[in-house]
Amino acid sequence: MKLILTCEHAGNKIPEFYKHYFKPGENVLKTHRGIDLGAFDVFKALEPISDWAFYNNKSRLLIELNRSQHHPQLFSEFTRQFSKEEKEKLINLYYLPYRNAVKKAINIYVNQKETVLHVSVHSFTPQLNGVTRNCDIGLLFDSRLQKEKTVAIAFKEKIKALHPNLNVRFNYPYLGKADGFTTFLRKEFPQYYLGLELEINQTLLKIT
Repeated sequence: MKLILTCEHAGNKIPEFYKHYFKPGENVLKTHRGIDLGAFDVFKALEPISDWAFYNNKSRLLIELNRSQHHPQLFSEFTRQFSKEEKEKLINLYYLPYRNAVKKAINIYVNQKETVLHVSVHSFTPQLNGVTRNCDIGLLFDSRLQKEKTVAIAFKEKIKALHPNLNVRFNYPYLGKADGFTTFLRKEFPQYYLGLELEINQTLLKIT
């Protein structure tokens, strides 16, 4: 099995050309809306055991790499008012190069009929809209796929063996089959691909 590691929300950088669009609300870039706080540190810790590793250091508020192109959250309130041409430029400059690079790596192994485990590293805010998330680590997968379920169960058992007090939940705080990069890739690679999203509560992470 080959391990491909990704981190779609590793950073909160805004390219110089677009910075003036974010001036009115630039503080939001430092919050969970602009970046998956702490996720990049986890990504870097896991990178040595991966066969390929990809991360995006641009803010999700520029363009959301973990959403399909038809999703209403592809563009944020900062870029939603862009013209069709400006949006296509963002897609061609940042969205497609990242996703195509990951697809290319997966395709190499799939063509060799080798199973690929893709772990997409994320973090989540402990509270959202006044609701406390009752979870330390979430493992997101498509519960209809037995192989993904088996990997998720094994992953949970390993975590619990090391840290018995952690609350590890399946498909929480989001559903693994919801719109996202792993969901897209499952359709692109119906064989030899397993997608798992690792969601870590930001209270567990040392965030500077």
